[in-house]
Amino acid sequence: MRILFAEDEPDLNEIVAQKLKSDGYSVDCCFNGEEALDVLSYTEYDAIILDIMMPKLDGLSVLKKLRASGKSTPVLLLTAKDGVEDRVNGLDRGANDYLVKPFSLEELSARIRAMTRTSFGRVSNVLTVADLSLDCASHLVKRGERVINLSSKEFALLEYLMNNKGTVLSREKIENHIWNFDYEGGTNVVDVYISYLRKKIDGESPVKLIHTVRGRGYVIREEAK
Repeated sequence: MRILFAEDEPDLNEIVAQKLKSDGYSVDCCFNGEEALDVLSYTEYDAIILDIMMPKLDGLSVLKKLRASGKSTPVLLLTAKDGVEDRVNGLDRGANDYLVKPFSLEELSARIRAMTRTSFGRVSNVLTVADLSLDCASHLVKRGERVINLSSKEFALLEYLMNNKGTVLSREKIENHIWNFDYEGGTNVVDVYISYLRKKIDGESPVKLIHTVRGRGYVIREEAK
């Protein structure tokens, strides 16, 4: 999944971004509200983290404009203020969650998982398709009783496919959700990683779960018997 993180403190920006990347997310960072709003005007994200006290345009103003545009992307607000009024104000403007500085990086990760569960209509961290399971918290992937080791990008791709099981995803849509602006790889990156996943997920099983829909993209689903 792809996350936008807007925070004007350079050290905190770097620390949080590295944590999110280690969790397998694709992360784009910015340092003020105007930059965040500009990026949001042409890029889709699975979650957004906004610091409230940012230069040029504060986080609440970014949130207000985002919701006014009709976008329902989950938003987590960060703030140094711990007043009830501040939290209520942010939630009433359309925030999904609120975290007060200083905060635990593990708690931030858990709150992001909770927000994205809701946005995908899930109640559990464990995704399943047939006998394939993926735990978003522990990053444990199993096909039946077989544990499957995946790279961070392979895991992110599989998680995205499973969050959208039964839905055909175009190469462009997959690339936009799994890789950030810093990516400088080849144009066939999605095909390459789908190939990696197929070998690990489907290679030893007679029942194939990852399918190509010619001219449209890829889908994960259990074929009807």
